[in-house]
Amino acid sequence: MAEGLQLGHAMRPREKLGLTGLHALSDQELLALVLGHGVRGRGALSLAADLLDGIGGIHGLARTTADQLAAEAGLGPATAARLVAAIEVGRRTLQRQPEPRTKITNPRDLAAYLMPLYGASPVERFGVVLVDTKHQLIRVRVLAVGSSDAVTAEPREVFRDALLGGAAAVVLFHNHPSGDPTPSPDDITLTHRMINAGRVVGIDVVDHLIVGDARYFSMKESRVIQ
Repeated sequence: MAEGLQLGHAMRPREKLGLTGLHALSDQELLALVLGHGVRGRGALSLAADLLDGIGGIHGLARTTADQLAAEAGLGPATAARLVAAIEVGRRTLQRQPEPRTKITNPRDLAAYLMPLYGASPVERFGVVLVDTKHQLIRVRVLAVGSSDAVTAEPREVFRDALLGGAAAVVLFHNHPSGDPTPSPDDITLTHRMINAGRVVGIDVVDHLIVGDARYFSMKESRVIQ
């Protein structure tokens, strides 16, 4: 047990980050990671401690220029510039609001988005559109690529991606290289299989779109999905 404690005290910030995460790091350790290295015989941790003492702690960083940092702790211009840039990145993440997500309002609009990307593909591609609780687009992912007339898709791939992406619902899609989006019996069977799997994990399958060159088929519009 004593050996474990000694190892923990000697652990470098990067190693500690990998084992315990960001929240376990002290201000000194976080700053040492950003600095990357020490100067004139001082290691990064020692340099970070001196720097924090000189500028009034971690909050003083936001009020300090690159020239002041270089003068205070003997940082080189490149290191000082990197440090103030990191501070500015953090500031901007707090100030800027994220761009509003595209809302999926109807199958036609989504098909118009998907057809130019996948409708003319010479092989079948199966993918998923992840949406949040307001049916706003999170991202589009192709999960499987098949042959000119078939593609294999598994529920575990769809819902693993949905869970990792924080999706509340999904829209399935695939293309028919023939250009004819009429569903096959296998397409309808797959749709019901995905719906049932989604119920188990608590993620709705909103629709399954089949896209061709200039046409699409919506399982929801055709009432395959009720």
